[in-house]
Amino acid sequence: MSKRVAEIVVETLQAAGVRHCYGIVGDTLNYVTDAIHHSDIEWVHMRHEEVAAFAAGAESLISGQLTACAGSCGPGGLHFINGVFETNRNRAPMVLIASQVVTAELGMEFPQEVDFKAVYASCSVFCEQVHSPEQARRVVALACQAAISRRGVAVVILPADISEAMVKHDVPFSVHHTQPVLRPSDDELQRIAALIGEGKRVGIYAGAGCEHAHDALVALGERLQAPIAHTSRAKDFVEHDNPYNMGMTGIFGIESGYHTLMACDTLLLLGADFAWGQYYPDKATLIQVDRDGSHLGRRHPVTLGVVGDIGPTLDALLPMLPPRQDRSFLDECIEHREKALATREKEEQPGEGELIHPQHLTALINRHANDDALFTADGGSPMVWILRHIRTNGRRRTLTSLLHGTMANAMPQALGLQKAYPGRQVISLSGDGGIAMLLGDLLTAVQEDLPIKVVVYNNSSLNFVELEQKVEGLLDNYTDLKNPDFGRLAEVIGFYGRTVTRSEDLEQAVKDFLAHPGPALLDVHTSPTELVMPPQVEAKQVAGTALYAAKALLSGRVGDVRDLLANNFLNKP
Repeated sequence: MSKRVAEIVVETLQAAGVRHCYGIVGDTLNYVTDAIHHSDIEWVHMRHEEVAAFAAGAESLISGQLTACAGSCGPGGLHFINGVFETNRNRAPMVLIASQVVTAELGMEFPQEVDFKAVYASCSVFCEQVHSPEQARRVVALACQAAISRRGVAVVILPADISEAMVKHDVPFSVHHTQPVLRPSDDELQRIAALIGEGKRVGIYAGAGCEHAHDALVALGERLQAPIAHTSRAKDFVEHDNPYNMGMTGIFGIESGYHTLMACDTLLLLGADFAWGQYYPDKATLIQVDRDGSHLGRRHPVTLGVVGDIGPTLDALLPMLPPRQDRSFLDECIEHREKALATREKEEQPGEGELIHPQHLTALINRHANDDALFTADGGSPMVWILRHIRTNGRRRTLTSLLHGTMANAMPQALGLQKAYPGRQVISLSGDGGIAMLLGDLLTAVQEDLPIKVVVYNNSSLNFVELEQKVEGLLDNYTDLKNPDFGRLAEVIGFYGRTVTRSEDLEQAVKDFLAHPGPALLDVHTSPTELVMPPQVEAKQVAGTALYAAKALLSGRVGDVRDLLANNFLNKP
């Protein structure tokens, strides 16, 4: 029996596990969307293709399942690019169907023709065009297989005439979901155990590779009486129910996480590929375990590097490690942790009058959100607040743009998570610059009946960029934003909308906003001069901020300097 290519494409995606396809319809995609309409895959009608890729990538990353997005030729296909970069860097399995002009016009500068292979080859694990109808199932199956096994985005370029064509002899290529066990050899494990045995102050640095290895990681901390620091991407997998957790290091981290790495003499890197080399110890023995051999030693020199998934590796390593009794280094790090957490608790206290600290806002969201809530955050200062002030518990998940570092990711990712988890609370921590950039897809939440909760940190500036300029000793230029009342704007769109400008009104507003059954937006006017303080303040940063203050005073901006001092130092408990 003959089948249309578009039907074969959709059938293959469905068999591979795709439940949702995010995108915008268009002429070269018409046969594909028609096939989706007759399948079990649900089409999610977006307003911008970039948002579609963000949403599909978020669903894939958190659920672990293959997702899809699709768009028309030329401009439609190009709009996906930023979300595709984000998803591929997150190692989330996704297939993009990039429809193309008809094959007879390829290479002829036909209107809307774009060389998608040249565009997407650098941000995908697979990028191929379907050159004949008979090739369709094979190419799509290989794309799905690559996305699943190599963990990334696979792009299928599908000319319109081929999607319409019929296939008489369809070869039954299929997709395989494998679950290999990957761990170092016994000899390598013995070498790891020997190096750990020589250490007196052993620390553990856990990365995103520790997903699904929480219990084994805590058991390792107990066996070695070792403090555990973690990367920002490992927050959800390491932080909860872990008495050995010292928090993050890096500029977004906490002092106890920084101390764990800098004061150890032996450091075990587990699935951690943290990019900033200055946050690794220079005089310690470093042992690295990663499932990707190309990651070994690429951020900082290591003494021993081995390939393996963290769970199976720790299961095999733990019996080789004798229990330690000396917990002096652990106790030292715990003392740092307690002091650092006390400081953080002070940061979360309410301001007075119109002064609303973003840390206080985030702490209230954390307090009143559901125990299984899903949180997203825009790149910039909301990224810092989600990492520092949203507590995980083994059921909650957090997602922000840590590898790609893009603006405007939070609300789009919240759409994808709400579609994948309709019964869970999904909260987007959005910057005012980020929400404005892709504002149109708030309409998607209404159209698709997605009850996302969007908090806008409205400081009338590109706040993180402004802080970067100040730390470098520069006057903040071109960062100011003239914003609308986002609460009223949300009401026009069909959201529950509310705007808060005073600290004493904030907690009840957060409660009401989270309790609303449909999509809701809370516009909160937060302090524009709040500093993001790193765990270890460097002399260069102090000098840069002081230079900014001097320049601001000389430029007549006395109020800016006064607010910077008052909001960060004088008015804090």
